[in-house]
Amino acid sequence: MSRAFVKDDAEVPEPRRSYALPPPDAPGYEEAAARALLEAARLGETAAAEKATGLRWGDPALRPHVERVLQQETSRPETERDHRLIQVARRFLRAEG
Repeated sequence: MSRAFVKDDAEVPEPRRSYALPPPDAPGYEEAAARALLEAARLGETAAAEKATGLRWGDPALRPHVERVLQQETSRPETERDHRLIQVARRFLRAEG
């Protein structure tokens, strides 16, 4: 097999964006982490956000925050909804952490 098709470095790529998160012991950390994971999923950077937050996609501790994001987004008028955000939030809620 050609070396061009072999992936030697299976590490998580560096994120294309930074995740501005409060300290992990801060009161709003889980909400910020949930939003970071959702935003990363939009960009295909879920693994990088998991590394940055220390939390996994589908983590049960983040469910209430993702449910709140989903509820807020679906309560907006149809023309103002962020359909990609709705899609990734629903995918998060179906995942098992």
